Amino acid sequence: MTQATEAPARTRAQISERTLRKDPWWQAPRLVAALLTIWVLYATVRVFTGHWYYVPKYHYLTPFYSPCVSGECVPGSSALGHWWPAVPPIIPYAVVSLVFVLGFRLTCYYYRRAYYRAFWRAPAACAVREPHAKYTGETRFPLIGQNLHRYFFYMALVIAVLLTYDAAQAFRGPDGNFGFGIGSLILLANVILLWGYTLSCHSCRHITGGRLKHFSKHPVRYWIWTKVSALNARHMQFAWITLGTLMLADLYVMLVASGALSDPRFFN
Repeated sequence: MTQATEAPARTRAQISERTLRKDPWWQAPRLVAALLTIWVLYATVRVFTGHWYYVPKYHYLTPFYSPCVSGECVPGSSALGHWWPAVPPIIPYAVVSLVFVLGFRLTCYYYRRAYYRAFWRAPAACAVREPHAKYTGETRFPLIGQNLHRYFFYMALVIAVLLTYDAAQAFRGPDGNFGFGIGSLILLANVILLWGYTLSCHSCRHITGGRLKHFSKHPVRYWIWTKVSALNARHMQFAWITLGTLMLADLYVMLVASGALSDPRFFN
């Protein structure tokens, strides 16, 4: 009778290289880091500028200053009134919304992946060794705050409604009646895409269809879930496109408000 030999103990392969990938895997995280840095620098400068954010003649308000609730806000730009006296722009005029907008973007599932890879190298790409010695996940401060994403989503819905109101106001001409120009269309396109980004959020998908055991018993919620799921498949694209449209809308309003550019009008 032949006795079977014992299989040798299996050990994890010892690979000294950081990765065995041959493609230029480092390009994507570098590009993401560069684009996010440029956008953050631009947004930071504009938020603390305190000038050229509103065009009274055409009722254009940049999204970076909505809602404008500081006592420093120019007449006509404060749809919700002044919440505190005039203060220097060291306190952003729209700080009440910026906190939630920033929180919603920072805790977004896609943006987590983007800046984890681009700035923290955790990891920089798939199948690439990360430089961190240990991994604790999102269970400790400050990353445990990522669990607030759903609550930031609720506030993002409110802010999207406010921006929709701003876009509607942009369709008023100098006499207060209906009218629109290039700026009106830019602000409208921006808010539509922002709704796409907000509603394609993973939290929205879970809220509409999560915790259901039988979709057949909830046909309305199932229908909504399928539509949100279709948007969710484009969440990354919405995340980047809306960064671009936010910058474009703000830049356009700034140029018109400063007098550097005249707004071409289609009607009134």
